[in-house]
Amino acid sequence: MSRTRQSPISLEPDGTIWVRSMAVRFTTPYASGELKHDWNKLCYASAGVLRVVTPDGAWVAPPHRAVWVPAGIAHREETRGGASVRSLYLASAICDALPSECAVLNVPPLLRELILEVAETSVLDAAQPTQRRLAEIIVDRIALLEPKASQVLPMPRDRRALLIVQHLQNEPSNGESLSILARRAGASVRTAQRLFLSETGMPFAQWRQRLRLLVAMERLGAGLNVTQTAFEVGYSSVSAFVSAFRCEFGVTPGQYSES
Repeated sequence: MSRTRQSPISLEPDGTIWVRSMAVRFTTPYASGELKHDWNKLCYASAGVLRVVTPDGAWVAPPHRAVWVPAGIAHREETRGGASVRSLYLASAICDALPSECAVLNVPPLLRELILEVAETSVLDAAQPTQRRLAEIIVDRIALLEPKASQVLPMPRDRRALLIVQHLQNEPSNGESLSILARRAGASVRTAQRLFLSETGMPFAQWRQRLRLLVAMERLGAGLNVTQTAFEVGYSSVSAFVSAFRCEFGVTPGQYSES
């Protein structure tokens, strides 16, 4: 269930409007259908955890992060629990310096305040000098941000690898070896290893750990405690989970939950 504060975004950029906004509050888990816009989109999670999924991967934005989705990319949006999301839609004419691929971005305080300001005013019209300058500042701030690679789960394209992916997404605590998972998907273990490395850029063991930790991030964001999260995503001890989480994200699960 969700509540939106603004009316739906026009499908096509219009005239001198450079930026539109939409604020949405999800009170229960949510999964959109396929979305595709002629606008470039910055989805900012001010509370809760947002997941953006494309055929190439999943981008997970915990609180005070954002997912950048370039115009024309088909995607879905998901939350596992309550979340507040403020989205900016930017006309392509002002986005030449911005990423051409999806990315998870940190949102520093200045950009956060700019997003909240636009969410209140709804649109930025380039015909209005003050609004034009504000749009240009937003673009400049986004262009300075470095993508967070640890919060992206790249996806393989091969059908057999995707069967393994689907199985592990449904059951992240699954501890079966790759040879068992591959055989179930109709591939040899060597083929599966090759597919994950060539199509995701990651060895399978690293990919599975990334999946577990991103699922953990979502569950912690939905209010689950550290111990329960550790066991639900397949760790045999809380200390091993805390160590892996800190190594991947730079903070402990407890620090993340308190942020």
